Amino acid sequence: VYSLLDLSKKILGQTLFEKLMKMTFYGQFVAGEDQDAIKPLIAKNKAFGVGSVLDYSVEEDLTQEEAEKKEMDSCVSEAEKESHGIDHREKKYKAHRQFGDRRGGVISARTYFYADETKCDSHMETFIKCIKASAGSSVDGFSAIKMTALGRPQFLLQFSEVLVKWRRFFNLLAAQQGKDGMAVLEQKLEFEQLQVPSKISQDIENWFTGEKLGSSGTIDLLDWNSLINDRTKISNLLVVPNVETGHLEPLLSRFTDEEERQMKRMLQRMDVLAKHAVENGVRLMVDAEQTYFQPAISRLTLEMQRIFNKQKPIIFNTYQCYLKEAYDNLSVDVELSRRESWCFGAKLVRGAYMHQERQRAAEIGYEDPINPDYESTNRMYHRCLEYILEEINHNRKASVMVASHNEDTVKFTLEKMNEMGLSPTENNVCFGQLLGMCDQISFPLGQAGFPVYKYVPYGPVNEVIPYLCRRAQENRGIMKGSQRERSLLYNELKRRLCEGQLFYKSAC
Repeated sequence: VYSLLDLSKKILGQTLFEKLMKMTFYGQFVAGEDQDAIKPLIAKNKAFGVGSVLDYSVEEDLTQEEAEKKEMDSCVSEAEKESHGIDHREKKYKAHRQFGDRRGGVISARTYFYADETKCDSHMETFIKCIKASAGSSVDGFSAIKMTALGRPQFLLQFSEVLVKWRRFFNLLAAQQGKDGMAVLEQKLEFEQLQVPSKISQDIENWFTGEKLGSSGTIDLLDWNSLINDRTKISNLLVVPNVETGHLEPLLSRFTDEEERQMKRMLQRMDVLAKHAVENGVRLMVDAEQTYFQPAISRLTLEMQRIFNKQKPIIFNTYQCYLKEAYDNLSVDVELSRRESWCFGAKLVRGAYMHQERQRAAEIGYEDPINPDYESTNRMYHRCLEYILEEINHNRKASVMVASHNEDTVKFTLEKMNEMGLSPTENNVCFGQLLGMCDQISFPLGQAGFPVYKYVPYGPVNEVIPYLCRRAQENRGIMKGSQRERSLLYNELKRRLCEGQLFYKSAC
């Protein structure tokens, strides 16, 4: 697709090429080149009750070789380079050159590659502009961000591995107490029965005292997660339990001062964006990414929720329901929001990285994290959705965006809302679709008074071409949906011609 577009540009010249794109593919899926150019479309959608999730969709135009080099340079620490692989990292959470180009097999999701700290600051400034533009786009608007744009991905890989290893250690201790196979929040370790290696046991005993342990004498996964909080240096977070030696060990032999500073800067950028969102009355949507980054992304998002979601949900995390562990992750986070009395916010998606994730797991040699088929993903989506709807029904503090182009899922949501008496005016349940897709879902919802939002990509024509190329590939997977849209458009046109009502005015 990219080659065809490049050829068109050479034949037509820059000016004609841009005009052609705006009349066709770009005009269908992208709102405009900048904050001013997108205002007419945003206003038009708003008139029909459809809000916006602004998404600056510019990507660096890199060759595969350039992308792979950037990924390897930014995901491998100095300690790893010097040790030549003898730091005992898990292969899932290490960079692999054959999957260094994270754009491969990914559709409708921007991809960022780390260049330097200045570039990350530039991304942050772009997100700030997007937040400010979102403030005028709709009531309680959204702005989308990606964590990989805000810092060196090396930290996300390392922190993800730490989180997974600690959770795995918890599961091992639960199995020792005969609690294997129970629902994740029902697994409560009896503190007096813990069979923990000596050095690790000292750390745990130092932590679980007084109010931390309470009178129950048990530890669940949320208590357990507290073990990796509140350390003096960020790099001190990156320690893991070694069952064989009985010691807590650093993930890597050492961290350079610059690596420590890079980690802090990433957290600082996230804090800046969250504060701008609060100041502008905008909700911040943290997009999901690959599973080897996602544990860290979710945990850092959760930490922002704890700080900024005190009164209402400002920070939203994204849950990919094609993952086998989606429900467990969601239910643990909801339970934490209950215990700490902050407002949970979630976007539910099916997921954008399936083919890449499956291929990477098969080639590198770890368990496929994806549900076995589309139907199991649908069941997972509806299970997660029903869980959040029940939480909303219980205390009205949680919020969810049902980000789906699936009509059955939208109908399922509306039926559950009706059963539970959840009014659309409460704004706890909203819907989301991509610009240029499934208007037959978005606009009727908006006209009926339901909070519904379009993901609105924008950016200069040439700079969003990488994004558009992947959208072209995506079209193959949505042909059934577009055939249905064409049929609906044809029927509506025929109705208007027969009734003499060619032009339609919004009732809003």
